[in-house]
Amino acid sequence: MTALIVAVSLLIGVSLGILGGGGSILTVPILVYLAGQETKEAIATSLFVVGVTSIAALVPHARAHRVRWRTGLLFGAFSMAGAYGGGRVAEYIPGTVLLLAFALMMLATAAAMLRRPRPGRERARPARTDLPLKHIAVEGLAVGAVTGLVGSGGGFLVVPALAILGGLPMGIAVGTSLLVIAMKSFAGLAGHLSGVSIDWGLALTVTAAAVIGSLIGGRVAGRIPQDALRKAFGWFVVAMGVFVLAQQLDTAVWTHPATWAALGAVATAAVVFRSRQHSKSPNRASESAVRARPLPEGGHRESTASE
Repeated sequence: MTALIVAVSLLIGVSLGILGGGGSILTVPILVYLAGQETKEAIATSLFVVGVTSIAALVPHARAHRVRWRTGLLFGAFSMAGAYGGGRVAEYIPGTVLLLAFALMMLATAAAMLRRPRPGRERARPARTDLPLKHIAVEGLAVGAVTGLVGSGGGFLVVPALAILGGLPMGIAVGTSLLVIAMKSFAGLAGHLSGVSIDWGLALTVTAAAVIGSLIGGRVAGRIPQDALRKAFGWFVVAMGVFVLAQQLDTAVWTHPATWAALGAVATAAVVFRSRQHSKSPNRASESAVRARPLPEGGHRESTASE
């Protein structure tokens, strides 16, 4: 079992090194279901593991100049305040509720990862050096509070905020998010330590394996197509989120017809939403027809395979 925990912990580091997120999404289930820890202890331990691993993963990104330091430090400062508050509040919330919230966070994160961006969205906002201070404060406090409460929601919330609101290139958003994750993970850990004890032997073992994985991930970052990797990891997060929900919800809930009716309604809504989004995209067939139309003055453009 220890070998399995170490092997899976490598994936924690690889995920952080390549995507700038995903550490806690993997760490908490590993500690709960493989190491047998209590929920609150697993969340506190995950914050330590992810904090140390993020620092290690930050190094190769910093050497490659993929870190925006001012934005990261400001975002991290506000996130630390939110994470500390979330960690203190988590002491008064039942572990089952935290795990359910964690599973829902996983599914929401997966939906954001799998959602197809609208055509031209990346070019809609020009790249800027730093986020506006107002956006940094709001996003930082919100993301930090989520991290402190459920030990998750770090990079998969920070990276989109930096890329979309700040207009940062994806590679720089990933590198900068690692700085933010490290800062608020340690702040969230401080909030948890007042009511939770940590098995430091296990924490250090998982951390060591994750750090090795983060160095590997940091070196190969940029060489793997990010869209394909994000989609694959998104479906993996979906599977883990469903697994956590299945473990926490009572069997009677899953066998009740209302549950499946609700799930069917959600699935139907998702299909309708995706079909509408697809219908809004340009029609390739019409584009090809336009390209093949006769040009003025009797000229005619031949439609070729390369076009």
